Amino acid sequence: MLDYEGDTHIYLQIADILRRRVSGLASGQPVPSEADIQQEFGVARTTARRAIHVLREEGLIYTVQGEGAFVGPASGAPRQKRKVPLYQQIATDLIDQIKAGTFQPRRPIPGETALVAQHGVARETVRRAMALLREQGWIYTVAQRGSYVSPKESWPQD
Repeated sequence: MLDYEGDTHIYLQIADILRRRVSGLASGQPVPSEADIQQEFGVARTTARRAIHVLREEGLIYTVQGEGAFVGPASGAPRQKRKVPLYQQIATDLIDQIKAGTFQPRRPIPGETALVAQHGVARETVRRAMALLREQGWIYTVAQRGSYVSPKESWPQD
């Protein structure tokens, strides 16, 4: 699919593939995230970001911080709104796993890199989810070690 030996940069080849895909989508439809592109094409995040940037510069897509990229021009374009922001959804998923016993008190939860890959989101989205969990008392962080499930007595009361 990608020509690694050719004279066209990989990010431009990916942008070309994505351009064809989005041409068949309605305005406001979500487009693949950087993480999705990274995984599908086996490229670095910078390469995926550059491909998205090309389409954004052409006015084919626009991005909304914390929500993703969507088909169409940014000005006045409708988009399918998320009922819950992604970081809150990730936090809720982790809380459910803590309550279910998947993650035990005083034991580590997955790190940023693992959560970014698992949820296909930007690192900042995961950081916001982690900050929310810390703020609510579900987790605590040990410098240079990672984040851990708080003892049950520290959990918020429902």
